Amino acid sequence: MSNNIYTPNIIDVSDHTDTSATFIIEPLHSGYGNTLGNSLRRVLLSSISGAAVTAFKVEGVTHEFTDIPGVKEDIVDIMQNIKGIRFRVYGDEKHVLRLSKKGKGVVTCKDITSDADVEIVNHDHVIANIDDDKAELVIDLVVEIGRGYRTIEESTIKKPSDMIAVDAIYSPVLRVRYKVENTRVGQATDLDKLLITIDTDGSITPRDAFEEAAAILINQYTALAGKTRIVPKVEEDEFNNDIDAANSDSLNPEDENSLLNTSIEDLNLSARTTNALVNNDIHTIKDLFALNDAELKDLKGFGSRALDEVKEKLAELEL
Repeated sequence: MSNNIYTPNIIDVSDHTDTSATFIIEPLHSGYGNTLGNSLRRVLLSSISGAAVTAFKVEGVTHEFTDIPGVKEDIVDIMQNIKGIRFRVYGDEKHVLRLSKKGKGVVTCKDITSDADVEIVNHDHVIANIDDDKAELVIDLVVEIGRGYRTIEESTIKKPSDMIAVDAIYSPVLRVRYKVENTRVGQATDLDKLLITIDTDGSITPRDAFEEAAAILINQYTALAGKTRIVPKVEEDEFNNDIDAANSDSLNPEDENSLLNTSIEDLNLSARTTNALVNNDIHTIKDLFALNDAELKDLKGFGSRALDEVKEKLAELEL
């Protein structure tokens, strides 16, 4: 098993449709494919921000068990159809939209009058059917921003007494699937590759949903990590190329200054030594030279072995 916890990259994104895409992520430490895949899947399905109808009012109707003259569907059927309307809302404010349709025909989302801050995604979604030329259907819809799923009982927002409350399905992510395959980096052959497929309802792109889920996880874990940071492994050949460039036959003052500003993370020190330096606010080679040996050894988490390692690395750089 590799001792290095590699920093993964999105190496490819396959867009199947506008609402479906597969992300290929590698390399991952052994076992991390399932760890990341399951975490991202749960967040994608439960925590991505979306918009939904939370209440509605049908003109001339006093409660949800009333039939509407001239309309094929009853209130319960219309309620279920209203839950299927998908919105893209700009801002966090609550919006009230009006649907109005007169005369025989199919009532769809195209009959909803929207405003500049609300965009209806599925215009052809059917809400009801009017079978009488003289009938008219008028519905006011309350649209709000939220996350996941919220039942009527969980709602803390007061609705007018003539409004019918609705279970709100905010999540714009319809389905998430992932699988883990083997991959390798150099001599490490026990690494994971994660393939995660995201299907959305069209109100958000799969890429935006993926990035929001990753950002949510970062915020959660960063709050728990304190000041501790794990420095990612720098590839050996990439590091050596940097060193070769720095160790040219003659260095002018600009080159020397650039070398002194080299980040500690780029020195390819052990993770323990690098983390000890970074956690003590030493971020460049120049910061190292500001301290003598005794001061370095007094740093929290930094000892004689770490000091020897740093000296060896500086000797390689002829500093």
